[in-house]
Amino acid sequence: MDKANSSVVPEFVLLGLCGSQKLQLFYFFFFSMLYMVIVLGNLLIILTVTFDTSLHSPMYFLLGNLSFIDICQASFATPKMIADFLSEHKTISFSGCIAQIFFIHLFTGGEMVLLVSMAYDRYVAICKPLYYVIIMSRRTCTALVTISWAVGLVHTLSQLSFTANLPFCGPNVVDSFFCDLPRVTKLACLDSNIIEILIVVNSGVLSLSTFSLLVSSYIIILVMVLLKSSAAMAKAFSTLASHIAVVTLFFGPCIFIYVWPFTIYPVDKLLGIFYTVFTPILNPIIYTLRNRDMKAAIRKIVNYYLRPRIISEMSLVVRTSLH
Repeated sequence: MDKANSSVVPEFVLLGLCGSQKLQLFYFFFFSMLYMVIVLGNLLIILTVTFDTSLHSPMYFLLGNLSFIDICQASFATPKMIADFLSEHKTISFSGCIAQIFFIHLFTGGEMVLLVSMAYDRYVAICKPLYYVIIMSRRTCTALVTISWAVGLVHTLSQLSFTANLPFCGPNVVDSFFCDLPRVTKLACLDSNIIEILIVVNSGVLSLSTFSLLVSSYIIILVMVLLKSSAAMAKAFSTLASHIAVVTLFFGPCIFIYVWPFTIYPVDKLLGIFYTVFTPILNPIIYTLRNRDMKAAIRKIVNYYLRPRIISEMSLVVRTSLH
């Protein structure tokens, strides 16, 4: 332990997405815009679900929590990445690097379990509609969200137990835009093969188990949808299609990076962008554009809060011009 603590490098150098100055300026504006859309879009979903009483149902309660996790997931590294586009020296302290590793596994682990909870909600709604209100009570929904955060916390603490005390005494260049666990572990001044296997097993068990549960539940739901052909089932199928799109785009990069043996591929940077930036932005797009109830609720809130202000400002302008 003392040897590990005395040999820790003070900081890591992040190479970022590219070395071209022109591209970095373009990336600065591009990802700044995306980050604003992520925060504002998911925040709008949270506010809509919170204040519109017609959306006080288990599905939208879980959706609001998913939006909150998406904001957190996009915020652990994206602001730092955006700031680094304007900086020549892209460095991060050792403690900052460990913090990034902690938060990415906390949020991704929590989101995996929360997506399973959302699939379970759809399963109960479609396969056991008469018992839906009883099964998916407020207490059950709160327990599902609490379990998702607890699993994420256990997952990230177990990952850090393998890596936090590794000795880093030489190379400190991370070929990524954030402290990605596979790349950071490769920099340790010892043979990290056993630790890499433990990390892969840890991530693999969580990723593959939750993904298997999701696939199984979706297969059951799809069979039930095909057997019950009605307008309600068509609406349920539309909602399910949104879930499948989010799950595929979220689990694909995670499984490729963390389940396969620790081989570093150039495409890992793009996949890292996918689950830190693109997946959080797809949540508000998919769940608002494909959901009639959500669109109606957002329209109602916008009309309630913005239209009176616009009318009052126009009235003030008219009065000023008359006087």
